[in-house]
Amino acid sequence: MKIILIGGKARNGKDTLGNFMKEYYERHGHKVCIMQISKYIKHFAIDYFGWDGREETKPRQLLQELGTGVIREKMGKDYFFVTRLVEDMEVLDNFYDIAIVTDVRLPLEYKFVKEKHPDATSILIKRINFENEELTAKQQHHVTETALDNYTDVDYIVLNDKLDELKLEGEKIAREVIK
Repeated sequence: MKIILIGGKARNGKDTLGNFMKEYYERHGHKVCIMQISKYIKHFAIDYFGWDGREETKPRQLLQELGTGVIREKMGKDYFFVTRLVEDMEVLDNFYDIAIVTDVRLPLEYKFVKEKHPDATSILIKRINFENEELTAKQQHHVTETALDNYTDVDYIVLNDKLDELKLEGEKIAREVIK
C-alpha cells in the first residue's frame, strides 16, 4: 500500500488536499482510504468527555491537553497515536492501494511512519496569509500548531493560496507518487 502523509497547521487544507488526491486516485481505479492520527484522541473525547463529534463543536483545548499534556508529557508516550495508525495500516494494506493520512502535526509522526514505510510520501501544506481566528492564542502556540513551522524534511511543500490551484497541485503530486 502506498502511503501519503499530509501535515500542517489547523485549517491549512490538509483534509482538502487529501480529498483531492483521493478523488484523483479513485478516478484512476485505485482503492483509497483516508486516515487520521487524531482519530484515536477524538474517540477519547467522544466516548469519555461528551463531545458530539462535530467539527464546529470540537473541544480543541481538551484534545491538546489530552494528547500532549497527558499522553505525551505525563505518560511519556510520544508515539502512542502514530503507533496505532501504523498498526491500522498493516490491516488496511490487505484492502487498499493507497492510504492518505491527513493530519500529521509533529516531525516524529512523519519520521515514525517513514521508518516503518520508507517509500511513504510526505507533504507539508501551508496556507498563505492565513490567520486562524478560530483558535485562541494559547491553542495557536500549542506544539501541535508550531512543531512543523520550520520543518522541511518532506518530499513536497504545498502553498495553499487558491482552491483550484490546490486541486491541481494535489493531482500533480498524486501522479508523481504513483508513477
